[in-house]
Amino acid sequence: MRSTQLFTKTIKNTPADEQSESAKLLLRAGYAYKEMAGVYDYLPLGKLILDNIVNLIREELNALGCQELQMTALQPRDAWEKSGRWDDKVLDVWFKTKLNAGGELGLATTHEEAFTRMMKTYISSYKDLPVNVYQFQTKFRNELRAKSGILRTREFLMKDLYSFSKNRAEHDAFYEKIAEAYRKIFDRLGIGCDTFRTFASGGAFSKFSDEFQTLCDVGEDTIYLDREKGIAINEEVFTDENLADLGLEKSTLERHRAVEVGNIFTLGYRFSEALDLSFNDESGKRQLVFMGSYGIGPSRVMGVVAEKLSDSKGLVWPESIAPFRYYLIAIGERANQIAEELYAAKPNLFLFDDRTNVRTGEKFADADLLGIPYRVVISEKTLAEDKLELKTRATDATELLTIDTFKHKLS
Repeated sequence: MRSTQLFTKTIKNTPADEQSESAKLLLRAGYAYKEMAGVYDYLPLGKLILDNIVNLIREELNALGCQELQMTALQPRDAWEKSGRWDDKVLDVWFKTKLNAGGELGLATTHEEAFTRMMKTYISSYKDLPVNVYQFQTKFRNELRAKSGILRTREFLMKDLYSFSKNRAEHDAFYEKIAEAYRKIFDRLGIGCDTFRTFASGGAFSKFSDEFQTLCDVGEDTIYLDREKGIAINEEVFTDENLADLGLEKSTLERHRAVEVGNIFTLGYRFSEALDLSFNDESGKRQLVFMGSYGIGPSRVMGVVAEKLSDSKGLVWPESIAPFRYYLIAIGERANQIAEELYAAKPNLFLFDDRTNVRTGEKFADADLLGIPYRVVISEKTLAEDKLELKTRATDATELLTIDTFKHKLS
């Protein structure tokens, strides 16, 4: 991509009501545009980041044999009434609307009911199980608090996966596979060293669940971390009994603020019983399907990465999700010719700052703000030695490479 063709530009000012530093950087760098509190558009660079996060998650889930589908966001009330969650007093974040032809719909906050009802058509025998399916879909929640940029929004992208198993043992085995897949995902996203499996409340689904919490000063959760064991417990279930069950000692725990970037729930028979999802076992006896739910918010993850890995100069994207690998700057006519050759060889790797009405210092500042992993500068000075300058954004380390050596990096 060339800067002169890219639909976006860096800006100096952000909305006065924006409190989150990560959101300010995303807006300034042209990754996102704020429509209103809790509602953001993703501009071309932001969409590339989001797509890369989605593809990374997809790779790990597909490796486990999970299958992707796409559900509708529009939800009829009947299935939710059967589960007891249509009432606003039970689920208080609904966006609901009335149909012109009569009746009422909700915009999905989550999809347990919808998936369970669908499975009634496709699951009838033990031979049909297990089923592990997921989607990436926009969710809508009427949040009272939407003040943390894209960390907590009213409209957001969610990966929600649902497992349908014959029994608890089959479920538990898959549950642990997902926990390990989540560990790989957060490692690849560059936040694995600060993300911990956290013992938490199961809410309306079960007594307990597992959250994946990333240490972050702007987080809304408080967790107690045993760094040696690599596990934590959420403050909401911080009791002596639970500490004993986990084998944790109060004296070894560190108190931290954190952001929940993923969760896994054992749903059990909560929804299969309410919606009558059952199957015939090997003996022909009717059994309820045992269920689980597993969520990651790609848009929230994007905000956490922006918050965690940024510095005073701007964003710092890891290579795994960066929109481009190199930010290319040419200074001088001969340098521009070399830059054009490099760009033509692998255009998908470069954001080529080909603007002619902008000073070099401003290009350097934009390179830092946008957070592309590497900055490549070609100038008459570097060409005197047949070299270019390669700067790593995360460390500020700079090295001079010959043009041929750099070309080999592109192959």
